[in-house]
Parts: sequence; structure tokens; C-alpha cells
Amino acid sequence: MTVKLGELAQRCDGLVRGDPNVAIDGVATLERAGSREISYVAGRKYYPALAATHAGAVILAEHDAERFSGNALIVDNPRLCFARVASRLNPGIPVEPGVHGTALIDGSAIIADSAWIGPYAVVEADAVIERNVFIGPGCYVGARAAIGADSRLAAHVVVSSECSMGKNCIIHPGVIVGADGFGFVQEGVEWVKVPQLGRVRIGDNVEIGANTTIDRGALDDTVIENGVKLDNLIQVAHNVHIGEHTVMAAGAKIAGSTRIGKRCTVGGQVGIAEHLEVADDVRITAQSLVSGSITESGAYSSSLKAEPVSQWRRNAVRLRQLDDLASRLRALEKKVKGLSEAREN
Repeated sequence: MTVKLGELAQRCDGLVRGDPNVAIDGVATLERAGSREISYVAGRKYYPALAATHAGAVILAEHDAERFSGNALIVDNPRLCFARVASRLNPGIPVEPGVHGTALIDGSAIIADSAWIGPYAVVEADAVIERNVFIGPGCYVGARAAIGADSRLAAHVVVSSECSMGKNCIIHPGVIVGADGFGFVQEGVEWVKVPQLGRVRIGDNVEIGANTTIDRGALDDTVIENGVKLDNLIQVAHNVHIGEHTVMAAGAKIAGSTRIGKRCTVGGQVGIAEHLEVADDVRITAQSLVSGSITESGAYSSSLKAEPVSQWRRNAVRLRQLDDLASRLRALEKKVKGLSEAREN
């Protein structure tokens, strides 16, 4: 697809410096971009590449504009503009509507004429597939499940019975929506399963990364609100509620019945314990363990950075000695207090 620089500027509310009619048909890094491609600068580390680039145009913040003499698109947020430009130049491959001959569709399912159901997909009784939905190869949509308009399910996605998602969702390969939550009650030495009777409700404009699992609720529903973005390999347990526009990086684990607020950022491999509340606008750094509720917005961390193994071993030894050191300190404090009192007398 070829688009003039001036048209791209309109998508970003940007200002063109140079030729607005220059043809742009792709995006690339500063190092690799050619005369018909556009790139961007989002920090000082890009300055050397900017000086040597052959890009047909570059997206820049105003304070960087003087560093480049070629065609430029001046905007407030270069990275955001680049995302919009890349989407415009790469709209995706259009898919003809229809149902592949190997798909299994229950006669009571409601499927929009504009939807596509791919090879070996299964759509169960009373499921609803709205307009322009793409169901990839090997997907399973359970009974009475609902997929909102313009949503896209990649290969081998499972949306279990009675679960739903809104419009414009992107679900990557291997995602499981609506598996049973981990609910058991102990009876003697055995475990008795607690039926998981809730659903999963996913809002609009949600993206879920590959092999992420979202368990259905035990009684109430597990809820993913509008605009949430989940990376790969995330576990969302039963009855979790994730507020709108929250993002989570790969490997995060959220235990049952925890409520995450709006606009939160959760780093990779974060673990959040069960039955907690996390306030709106909270940022949790990678590999942190959250074992108590967070009631105020802000940044939180409990992880430790890597260090040379010899230093780590010394610190581990000192950690085991903390209780003994505390006892010795209390004894010294008591002794000093006694000496001080004796001197006063």
C-alpha cells in the first residue's frame, strides 16, 4: 500500500516538513529504511542512526526536528504516531467471508454472513459469531458463547461455553478462555472438585497473547474490561477482575478473586496472590510478588537484580544470620542502656 506523507500526517495530527506528496509504502528501522519507507526517533540513542538514515521520511518530536534535514513528520508522540502509520500501511490480508468445508457448525449457531470460519474449527449450539469475525484454523467456540464484531481468533483458540468477548478483540494462538478455575475442597486425604459455574466476560478492544489462559469464575464471572492488553503465557485465575486499559507483560500470574484496577501496568513474571485489591494507576515491576492489597496508585517493586554469584552467596549467608544479629543487637542495646543508667546514678 502506498500513501502520501501528508495523509499520514493527518492520522497523527502532525506537521509535515518537506514534501507532503512523497510516496511512502512501508515502515522500517532507521538503519534499514529506504527512500519509500518511514521510520521514527524516540530518544537520544537513535541520534547516530538518524544522522545516517536513508529513510524517505522520519517521524520526530519537535525538539529533534533540527537533527534531520529530510522529509519529516513532526508530532508530540513519535512512537504513537509510528504505531498509527504502521497500521495504515499494513492493514492486514483481507479474508473472504464463508465457512471452510472442514469446519463443524451446529445448526443453531448464529453466524454473520461476513464472518469467516476456518478449517477444522468447531462452533457449538447457540453460539453467536458477529460481523467480520475471523475464526482461525482449529478454533473451538463453545455452546452459547459469543464473539463480537471485527474480532479475530488466531489458530487453536478455545472460547468455552457461555463465555463472551466484545468487538475488535485480537486473540493469539493457543489462548484458552473459560477453562475451569482451580477449585477443590479437601475431604480427608482426597480433594473434591468445586463446580466452576461462572463465565468469562471480555470487553471491547482487548488483545490476548499466545497461550494465555483465563479461567471461568466459580460462581461470579471472571471479567476482562475494555482495552486490556495481555501478553503471552499469562494465567488469570477464576473470578479475577482486570480493569480497563490495564496491560500485563509475559508470564504474569493472577490468583483467584483478585481485582486489578484501571490503567495498571504489570511487569513480566509478576505474581499476585488471591483475594487482593490493586488500585487504579499502579505500576508493578517485573518479577515482583504482591502478597497484600495495594491501595494507592504509584510504582511498586519487590524483585532483586542479578549480581555476581559470589556476592549473592555472601548476601544469602548474611540473610540467614539476621535473626542472630538482631538478638545480639538487642543484647548490646540492653547492655548500653544499663551502663548509661549506672553512670547517671
